[in-house]
Amino acid sequence: MDKLRLRARELRLGATDAERLLWSRLRLRQLKGFRFRRQHPIDHYIADFACIEARLVVELDGAHHIDQVDADQRRSDDLQALGFRVIRFWNDDVLLRTEHVLQAIFDALPD
Repeated sequence: MDKLRLRARELRLGATDAERLLWSRLRLRQLKGFRFRRQHPIDHYIADFACIEARLVVELDGAHHIDQVDADQRRSDDLQALGFRVIRFWNDDVLLRTEHVLQAIFDALPD
């Protein structure tokens, strides 16, 4: 198993509360029937959540992302260059405004 896939497995096992909550609402094709994957390798990145069919990546940002705005933007730009739409949410938004986050993801999926 390559390093990226091994790291993705580690990230799945150490999911944050926000990741666990969002995964409980994305898994099993609960949004428009689309399949999401969590901690999914794309190129040399690991997307928090990815819907390959819809070419959508959902990233969750915690407090440590405040100091890495430029790196996050490069990551989003690189994923967009690969044909993915990237949407980002703060962990607090997932935990406190779950339905709003789910609606934004729902709206980002094709009909």
